[in-house]
Amino acid sequence: MLEHALEQLGLTARETKLYQSLLKLGPASIRDIAEHAGINRGTTYETLKQLQAKGVVSYFPKGKRRFFTAESPDILLSLAEEKRQRLDKTIDSLKSTIIPELIQQQPHFYHTDVRYYEGDDGIEWVLRDILNVVSKQDEKEYCVFSSKPIRPYLYRPFPNYTKQRVKLGINVKVIALGDGGEDAELSERKWIKTDGKIEASYIAIYPPKCAFISLASDNFPSAVVMESEDIAKAQKLIFDTLWKLL
Repeated sequence: MLEHALEQLGLTARETKLYQSLLKLGPASIRDIAEHAGINRGTTYETLKQLQAKGVVSYFPKGKRRFFTAESPDILLSLAEEKRQRLDKTIDSLKSTIIPELIQQQPHFYHTDVRYYEGDDGIEWVLRDILNVVSKQDEKEYCVFSSKPIRPYLYRPFPNYTKQRVKLGINVKVIALGDGGEDAELSERKWIKTDGKIEASYIAIYPPKCAFISLASDNFPSAVVMESEDIAKAQKLIFDTLWKLL
């Protein structure tokens, strides 16, 4: 746990080992530090210089030799705070400048992004994408076509999906193909009666995206997500028109 925490601050396993040795030894020479840590002197000296540059180790001359000492462990919290501040600034830059500039660099003919996902992990990614996209919109609502055979497998990788949706204040309209399906908070449902076998399918319309989920052999789920404002608007128009007729 210690090594993992210090790794997040930019310290290698060797640097952490030497830092711990210095804490135990107090001010010590390179020879004593190397012997205590079980690391050769040359590597110890180079690593101590790296630790000094990171501010967790300092030294003072004593005769012709250098004695190194570890800074108080409180310095680690300061390093973490500094790193968090830098990360916060980076996140702000990404949101306000970097990402908009990168989007502008995309060619103008770029209209539709199509991505494929498979298995439970892929379906979970799609469900989380729906929540992420819709939660950022002014009108937090999306539409769904859902058939009965898909339902046992849809939320298998994300069983608390509905709770998360409700927590985010997201509404959903569902046109169900076939019987079944449960009403839930912040949801509306209408049914289309069908005769005969219904294939497993699920279409989520959450502009600017549409997700198409189906089952392959052995009930293996797969999904296609299309990002296109035009396609999403067309699918939404079809849904709204059918919704009014039901």
